[in-house]
Formats: sequence, structure tokens, C-alpha cells
Amino acid sequence: MTINESITLDRIKHLTELHGAPGFEDDIKTYMKDQMTPFVDEFIDNKMGGFFGVKKSAKPKAKRVMVAAHMDEIGFMITQITDNGMIQFTNLGGVANDIWQGQRLKVKSRNNEEITGIVSNIPKHFRSGNEGVPQISDLMLDIGATTANEVRKRGIEIGDTIVPDTPFTQLSKYRFSAKAWDNRYGCLIAIEILELLKDIELDVDLYVGANVQEEVGLRGAKASAELIKPDVAFVVDCSPANDIKGPNQLSGALGEGTLIRIKDGTMILRPSFRDYLLQLVNQYDIPHQYYMSPGGTDGGEIHKANEGIPTAVIGVCARYIHSTDAVFDIRDYYAARQLLNKAIINLNEAQIETLQYH
Repeated sequence: MTINESITLDRIKHLTELHGAPGFEDDIKTYMKDQMTPFVDEFIDNKMGGFFGVKKSAKPKAKRVMVAAHMDEIGFMITQITDNGMIQFTNLGGVANDIWQGQRLKVKSRNNEEITGIVSNIPKHFRSGNEGVPQISDLMLDIGATTANEVRKRGIEIGDTIVPDTPFTQLSKYRFSAKAWDNRYGCLIAIEILELLKDIELDVDLYVGANVQEEVGLRGAKASAELIKPDVAFVVDCSPANDIKGPNQLSGALGEGTLIRIKDGTMILRPSFRDYLLQLVNQYDIPHQYYMSPGGTDGGEIHKANEGIPTAVIGVCARYIHSTDAVFDIRDYYAARQLLNKAIINLNEAQIETLQYH
């Protein structure tokens, strides 16, 4: 089956505009479960907040295959409300200090309302020229309040979360911008892979879902791996592209296809898994590119869990991630979706044993 592009774009808009800082992923989980319900037999949840939809095989004692996204995005947490109604915050996840002044961010209040503010920025008129790059702790969010009590009356308190206030935008035929493509890409592919496999009988029990708190140290992945005990795992995550001046070694380029991530800061792709993916991209003519990253994904925790779990990352790259906007090429998403689809369909006991022990 196929999925209409307008449906995919509607899902991207919805997912990327949702508010889901690390530890506060419930809105994303609610949307994903709603979208996935027609395509799964049941849901299972771990006690950290991660969840997985299960598509069961008709085959008895089938091997277990896990597809794991993460729901959280980089964001901030409120640490102080000043007497004159400004909001101070700390970062949740890795962000550069120099990109936030003057940006629009939105707070999610205790009343479940999203309230937009502007990050403080000293106009040039009042600068001495000696100012350095401010730390995140130096910044303040201005929501138009004049007192701390006025802020609190709007349902905002210390510990509430903040994310960029960024609409999903089409830039050209194939390229789009959004916040949180890292990793609502993974949330999207989790939904759509189940839809594509709805009427296909698999040799494996398929567990597709998403973890919490990846952006603050891969914290939710271990709980999911221990719950599912998969024989093989696929991580679906978005990585930074470093191509604004042209191709730059193995650091990702928009429009060049899905990523064959051979090494990152937390995991090395096993040769047998690398060869399996390369066989598929060549057999089905799927656009792809080798990729290396100094960062990591939930695969860093999953592949070490239990007695060891063969794990591969099927990803895409995007420019400017961990900021207010990311720019991505939708063709890379379609390539990643096709590879994940073929990788799952072609798994059987013999192939899984090869991935595990060779």
C-alpha cells in the first residue's frame, strides 16, 4: 500500500508543532497512539513513559523486532519568575548559547495552555561592545507580564517547560522547516511503517514505538529494551547535516537519501547489519549515504541491553537541529521509510541469527 503525501505532511505539521520537552512527552504519546491504534494488536508501556504498539506474527514463538523513536525535543525548564514578570530557564538537552536571543518560545502552563514569549535581547543602542555570548542562565523570557503574580495567574510555575514557537513551513518543492524534526521524524516513521505493514504477515513480532528523554542522555531507551527484550532493534532518529557549504565527508547532505550510520559516539554498526542494509538499498534502489556522528542515539543504550541486541539506526539528516528550526528534505524521509519497510519484511530467523552472531 501507499500513503498519500498530504497525509504525511499533515502528520509532520501536527507532530512538529506539539509541545514535548524531555520528561514532558505526553502530548506526543497521545497523538501517536491515536494514529497507531488501527494498525496494532495492543500497546505496552514502560514505567518511564515510553510505549510500543505490537503487531503480532501468526508464527508461534516469533522473534521480536523493536523499532524505537524518541518523542522528546530540545527545550527548556523554568527556574525562576522575577518580580517584574520575566521568566528565567535552564536548558533540557544540548543547545548552543548564542542562538536564542530575540527568539519566540512558548511555555506550556499548568492549565495546558501554550503561551508565547520573546527571549530578552539587548538592542544595539544599549550595548557597550564588550558583551560576550550570554549563557542560557542569563536569558529571560518576556510574556508581556509586569509582575510575578501576573505570570502565576496564567498558570505558569517553576518547573514548567518551554520549546520554540515555530510553525511547520514549506520552503520549496521538497524542503521544509520545522522545530523538533529531531525526532518527530522518528515518531512519524513509527506511525507510517505500521500503516504500510498493516496487511502484511511478518515472520516476527513487531514492536514499534518511542522512548522518552533521549535528549538528556538516552535515559528512556534501556527501560524499553528491558521490557521488550528484542532480538533485533532499529532506531529511527534525525541527525545533523553539515552541508551548507557543500558535501563535507560523511556528515550528511540533504536530498542524498537515508543515512547508513556506520559509527557515532555511542555505537558502531555491526558489519553483518551494515551489509544487510547495503544489500537492501542496492536491491531496491533506495537513495542512501554513509554517515558518521560525534553524537549518539538511543541505539547507544539499546545495543548494550540484556545480552546484547543487534541495532541499526535508520535515519535522516537535517540542517540546524537543536535550534528553533530544522530544514529537511522530504525525499530523505521517503528513502528512510522504504529502507525500514524492506528491512522488516525481509527479516526471518536465519537473517536474525546472522545479525546476532556474525
